[in-house]
Amino acid sequence: MSREGIAFKIRSLTHLCKRYAVNSDHFQFEKSITATNIWIIDYLIEHMDEDIYQKDLETMFTVNRSTTSKVIKLMEQKGLIERQAVPNDARLKKLLLTPKALGIHKMLIEDITKLEKQMVRGFRDEEIRQLSSYIGRMKANLQEGLTND
Repeated sequence: MSREGIAFKIRSLTHLCKRYAVNSDHFQFEKSITATNIWIIDYLIEHMDEDIYQKDLETMFTVNRSTTSKVIKLMEQKGLIERQAVPNDARLKKLLLTPKALGIHKMLIEDITKLEKQMVRGFRDEEIRQLSSYIGRMKANLQEGLTND
């Protein structure tokens, strides 16, 4: 395995993002919240005008059903989200944020913004757009590879 490979560099970058988030001021205040919880809360807030289900999180974060189920269950135990039955399909449960999650989000959004700014410091807008495009293409390539297996 090469330390010069893209996959290794992305894995390393992911770990640095998590460390940066965990060491932020507001994150220190709420120790039970994981970086994954923060991203999910942020996603649910951005999509508050839509019904969001577990499958949506699986797709958005590119994780399998069992992992997503465990994360949702833990977030419920922490009082961050609730599952609400949908009238037309008893199997579906939409995900809703609790007041506790909304309060935490207000505090942590500053940390997310700071992380993003730190990551792209010195990049031009065009470089950021290109990087985002490259990452999107890599994700699509890997998803295609998974469906062709």
